[in-house]
Amino acid sequence: MRAMRLEQTGPAERGPLVPARIEVGAPRPGEIVIAVDSCGVCRTDLHIVEGEVSARLPIVPGHQAAGTIVAIGSGVRGFSEGDVVGVGWMASTCGTCAWCASGRENLCPSARFTGRDVDGGYAERLAADARWIYRLPPGIPPREAAPLLCAGIIGYRSLRLSGIAPGGRLGLFGFGASAHLAIQVARHWGCEVFAFTREAHHRELARRMGAVWAGRAEERPDAPLDAAVTFAPAGELVPLALARLAPGGTLAVNAIHMSPIPSFPYEALYGERTVRSVMNYTRKDAEEFLDLAARIPVRAEIESWPLEDANRALLAVKRGEVRGAAVVEVA
Repeated sequence: MRAMRLEQTGPAERGPLVPARIEVGAPRPGEIVIAVDSCGVCRTDLHIVEGEVSARLPIVPGHQAAGTIVAIGSGVRGFSEGDVVGVGWMASTCGTCAWCASGRENLCPSARFTGRDVDGGYAERLAADARWIYRLPPGIPPREAAPLLCAGIIGYRSLRLSGIAPGGRLGLFGFGASAHLAIQVARHWGCEVFAFTREAHHRELARRMGAVWAGRAEERPDAPLDAAVTFAPAGELVPLALARLAPGGTLAVNAIHMSPIPSFPYEALYGERTVRSVMNYTRKDAEEFLDLAARIPVRAEIESWPLEDANRALLAVKRGEVRGAAVVEVA
């Protein structure tokens, strides 16, 4: 079976992923085997490949895998061979710790992650825990649905944690895979969206998708923001975003890895402003978002590469060259 595997971390410019032949056998009890059609390329994949986020090595990256069920292990209910499904970042949790018991399974200290702890979707097949597999929204092809499985879900959770209310003013800092899906949810809620991004083509995309304002992070729109989300892993965006929040506003920081946050005056936080991080997601987040994505409907703008060119896709993500979301097409 074809795969692109990470055996040694290194800069994306050096093409760390190498072609490999791997075997995915019969599913174990509770597992499902999926024939991967497409896999979204996430910035977290880039952090793993470059060694900024630790991972088991060797590992097949990719945690936005969409495809068709080809085998089902014993004890699995509710799925059939031929179902079109997807796998996201969360691979499993313990189910018994205080966080899992209180509905905060995203914080489980024993959580395992697709493409970091277990082989992911840069391969023709993958095996996954059936409890963390999702049916894809009907009418959305797998290659377009793949980015919904992490970029979409985590963007949705970020909006929720920002506390943005319907009709409110929302700032999105960085306008890549996750933000271009989150704006569709925010617009569905009637929000005014302000996009802050350094790339001109990203600002153009934001305006086309309904942003009332788009500019660089250093620029300041006339209206204060009720809430904001940062998507880029750049610590310097935190004080810039805080400075644009109205009193009582919340900044949700969506990043698994980030450069250092510079010091800033207390006045930027004063006024009961809040900064909070976003860590993983729950199955409830995934189910709510995928249901909402089908109803809006949410559509991903994608640029795709064949599986063998996964290194090129990662490099395009690193350089900010992708309009929307990057996808590796496997089938």
